[in-house]
Amino acid sequence: MKIFENSCVFDYPWQQVSAAHWRKYPNEKADHVVAVDTLRREYDAETGTLRIERLITCRQAAPRWIVKLVGGTEDSYVREVSEVNLHTKTLTLLSTNLTFSNIMSVQETVQYTPHPQAPGKRTLFRQDAKITAYGALSRFANNAMENFTIDRFKQNALRGRAGFETVLDNFFNHGEKNSPRADV
Repeated sequence: MKIFENSCVFDYPWQQVSAAHWRKYPNEKADHVVAVDTLRREYDAETGTLRIERLITCRQAAPRWIVKLVGGTEDSYVREVSEVNLHTKTLTLLSTNLTFSNIMSVQETVQYTPHPQAPGKRTLFRQDAKITAYGALSRFANNAMENFTIDRFKQNALRGRAGFETVLDNFFNHGEKNSPRADV
């Protein structure tokens, strides 16, 4: 199992970040995300929680050795379940791979919360992923797949952050640059 952890601070209040999250894709920096389809929405008035389930379609060139080893295409599918709690001001996303789930598990958790030192001005972003290859593959092949997936995850996290920052800038600063900070 490989673990990926990432955090940064967005210089926008939680209300803006959580609203812009739903318009994160498509964006020019994260062109690997080709479609986002909402499958279900439900709101619990007692807890103030909105729950949304989405299907995310990604297109990425996998190395030939992986395609030969496990088959498949460049398209992959991810199930994302998001919960927005308006009372606690927390947006939590849980994502699971659907493609190749018989040989590898990718479990991602993302959370947006008001920054503790500046809750009305900044948002704390935390991301972690647990990647486990298993099945009939050799230990060497499992390790190679996990390493490839972690490296791709890191690349996509950087692209995703840059793309989301562009979305935030376009919505709230009319396109002026405002880069995320990695000084959590």
